[in-house]
Amino acid sequence: MNPSTPLRADVLLAPSILSADFARLGDAIAAVERGGADLIHVDVMDGHFVPNITIGPPVVKSLKKVTKVPLDVHLMITDPDKYIGAFAEAGAAMISVHVEVLPHLHRTIQAIKALGVKAGVVLNPSTPVADIGEVAGDVDFVLVMSVNPGFGGQSFIPRSESKVAEVRALLDHAGNKGLVEIDCGIDLTTVGRVVKAGARMLVAGNAIFGTPDPERAARELKAAATAAL
Repeated sequence: MNPSTPLRADVLLAPSILSADFARLGDAIAAVERGGADLIHVDVMDGHFVPNITIGPPVVKSLKKVTKVPLDVHLMITDPDKYIGAFAEAGAAMISVHVEVLPHLHRTIQAIKALGVKAGVVLNPSTPVADIGEVAGDVDFVLVMSVNPGFGGQSFIPRSESKVAEVRALLDHAGNKGLVEIDCGIDLTTVGRVVKAGARMLVAGNAIFGTPDPERAARELKAAATAAL
């Protein structure tokens, strides 16, 4: 994915492999791609910024070999500047970083773009949207966390919908057509509401990989999202 190519304005489904069977990631990715996945969401956790440890660049490199869609890499780590180069080289098409850990956010966004990767910024549930006001014109997308990060399968925080709308308004005010992404708690009961609020990239883990048929779950979730447009 070229950083100069705009993200599509229709709904993009990004299944999160955090909820998949790690012993069969290739099969899991193939299933959701058949179900209409537009991206594969990769949650990177370091055990410091969030209370969990997941994967690193070698796994992303392996995923790149088997996926047909772009890899959306979400860095939930305390020092993303140290690792963005490695994840870009491994095959990330999109890299998002948390405003909460970056005192020089503008510099990090530019560094990601210089690597030929789409640059996103992430907001935790308790982080005000105003915290990204100064970079609203620079990002390719904004990821709104609808749960506190660290684990999959958590319950959706209802006020996340208004936060999505607030982020969309901020981007519009900055003249930025970048998309709003939302992560966690996205299922058939919440997807319509977040799409109507302005979310266009939808990260879903347990609602897809926690079912007996991830291909069908992905297809149904994307259909519900598209119907809400």
